[in-house]
Amino acid sequence: MHKGSCLCGAIRYEVSSRIDTLLLCHCQRCRKANGSAFAANAPVPTTAFRIVTGEEQVKGFRTEAGVERLFCSQCASPLISKRDSMPDIVRLRVGTLDTPLDITPTAHIFTASKVEWLCIDDAIPQYAERPPT
Repeated sequence: MHKGSCLCGAIRYEVSSRIDTLLLCHCQRCRKANGSAFAANAPVPTTAFRIVTGEEQVKGFRTEAGVERLFCSQCASPLISKRDSMPDIVRLRVGTLDTPLDITPTAHIFTASKVEWLCIDDAIPQYAERPPT
């Protein structure tokens, strides 16, 4: 079981499944949504993610491409995103976890659109776009 929260603490959540994959996404959408060079995302089953407190504070932004990003309406912490094309999976923003995560990043994805000032010099696999499943 993993637990997490937003920056202001208004929203608390639980993840009842193991987290086995940690993707560092360098796409422009993730960069803009997180205000950083990349987003650290973990796919988890939709049924394993549960908001414990603060559900009324959760707001969303939906794109025309069928992606919804959920965040705290008070502090703007990004929590998860969902894709219409993948209804069984949510992508957890692991920076909001309050419990330790015992894995290292699995891959850098969408590196073809990474920021020009970041040098990726680790041994983690890199994919120019979305990796094959």
